[in-house]
Amino acid sequence: MTLAAASHGFLSPTGVEIAFVLVGIAALGAALMTVTSRQLVHAALWLVVALGGIAVEYLLLTAEFLAWVQVLIYVGSVVVLLLFGLMLTKAPIGPSPDADSGNRWAALTVAGASAAALVWVVVDAFRTTWIDLDGAAQGSAEASGHSLFRYWVLPFEALSVLLLAALVGAIVLSRRGGAAEGAAEGAADGAVPAAGEGRR
Repeated sequence: MTLAAASHGFLSPTGVEIAFVLVGIAALGAALMTVTSRQLVHAALWLVVALGGIAVEYLLLTAEFLAWVQVLIYVGSVVVLLLFGLMLTKAPIGPSPDADSGNRWAALTVAGASAAALVWVVVDAFRTTWIDLDGAAQGSAEASGHSLFRYWVLPFEALSVLLLAALVGAIVLSRRGGAAEGAAEGAADGAVPAAGEGRR
């Protein structure tokens, strides 16, 4: 048992590591489908799959609290808000030819550069970080709550304000579009009797 644990290395992955890689590939594929889909509703549903895959990754890392936060906040709130905004603004459900701007290579270049910069920043920031195995679990509610309400209060509140602004903007756009359609229908209804009276 000890020899097997000691001989474990990169070429002999465990079942959890294999599942982690497979789920990561599935989440990456869903993310690519999100940004390449020509239908907004399909893109939102692929986003659900991508965010759900990240939640499974948290579970495989034994960070159950972060996994449930991922599901409740991102899958349960952000995606629902996105779909709610699509319904309020009466966005087309079918394929949208104008959803592709034709600048895929420029977008791919920017995305690759951003990903490389993000990986470099994360690796450089956590190069000398060590996990205290004798302390509280890193993904527990205690450790996450301590870090969230001590270091990340302002971004957390800014995110809630951003979600509120998106919801208010969707409602304003839907009411403006409904008022314009109502005025157009009223003008059309008023013009029809007048034409009929003119024929008499």
